Amino acid sequence: MNHPDRPAGRALSEAEAEAEAARLIAEGYSANAPVATFYKDVAPVPAIGTAPPEPQPGRTAMSQRATDASVLMLAGAGSVSMVSVSAGILMYLSQYADPVVCGVVLGGPTVVVLALCRLVRRTKEVVAAAPPVIHNHYEGTVTQNSTEITTNTRGVIARTRNHFDR
Repeated sequence: MNHPDRPAGRALSEAEAEAEAARLIAEGYSANAPVATFYKDVAPVPAIGTAPPEPQPGRTAMSQRATDASVLMLAGAGSVSMVSVSAGILMYLSQYADPVVCGVVLGGPTVVVLALCRLVRRTKEVVAAAPPVIHNHYEGTVTQNSTEITTNTRGVIARTRNHFDR
């Protein structure tokens, strides 16, 4: 920062820099030092800006579960459309094809794939819900205490009595 007496662009010598640093430190610790150390803008922030929203490239941000569900839906839609187009082409090319037979033959694999997907999902849920296996290894004397609490609550104005059986 330039001092008002010094022309802009001229660098300070070593002695001038030390004198300026001492002057600033003395000014900071003096009784007439400026008190305000910050400024807070109290103007309200606009709720809506004037700039239009900018479209971002790629997929929108989603949770991992939503991303997995959207990929599953896209895969299911692709497989159903492939089966439907295949059935339509087959029925068009063979003018005497029975639509029910084509639906059973071409729709069967889709049903099997959907059933397998559901089975895999249920298996994942069962594995996630299983309690974790805990192995404890102890050395030396081990004492195990078990406390059972029996609680009885009776009366219109409830009164609870706890009995600790040992």
